[in-house]
Amino acid sequence: MTRHFGVLIPSTNTTVEIECRLLPPTYQAHIGRLLSSGGSFSPSRDEDIDYQSRLLGTAKVELVILAQTSASLVADDYDDVVTKRMSTAAGVPAITSAQAVGRAVRALKARRIAIVSPYSETVNARAARYFKDKHGLETVALEGFGATDAYAIGKLGPQNARDAFARIDRPEIEVFVVPGGNFPTMASIASWEQEFRKPVVTTNQASFWTMLRAFNSADRLPAFGRLLAELPVDA
Repeated sequence: MTRHFGVLIPSTNTTVEIECRLLPPTYQAHIGRLLSSGGSFSPSRDEDIDYQSRLLGTAKVELVILAQTSASLVADDYDDVVTKRMSTAAGVPAITSAQAVGRAVRALKARRIAIVSPYSETVNARAARYFKDKHGLETVALEGFGATDAYAIGKLGPQNARDAFARIDRPEIEVFVVPGGNFPTMASIASWEQEFRKPVVTTNQASFWTMLRAFNSADRLPAFGRLLAELPVDA
């Protein structure tokens, strides 16, 4: 049986749709695009979230995911407010990718993370605070690529993350967290884990984990890292 889920993405995102195609064909992603309410990395417009969620509901999706991790960092109640908005419009459960990442790390029974992202130091600091306050995770290392253009993130190569891992790796890091739904990561996760001997959790991978857990799936996808190979239960 084919399962259907919705993904809301910023209008500048050129990666999520490509990485959704890596899933088995029994999992069909349906995409809605959102305009920014301000500059790069600002939350998307409420009216777009309402409209696109409502349209996804007409496609009978079973879950809606907001793949815009940076949006969750702007206000303490953003996750609660936006998921309620999405769920009301679509008529199904909703989650943000930031929530998915935090829950995925905890499902792997980890608490100490390193954040490697395309973002600026300011946005990375917000991410560290978010994961501590919302998910009880301690950030022991942090590195960003200083991106100021959300569209340009989709053009970054995975070597950026691999080199950052090599620079900051240390024994106390339990999981590498790579936020950014427009940063292409899925094809590299397994090789990163093999090289550095610890799990890697990324925005799109964690979103897929959330979807598979929500659907009570028995499918395991080891090509995309430990999280999708094991499908651990949300802690």
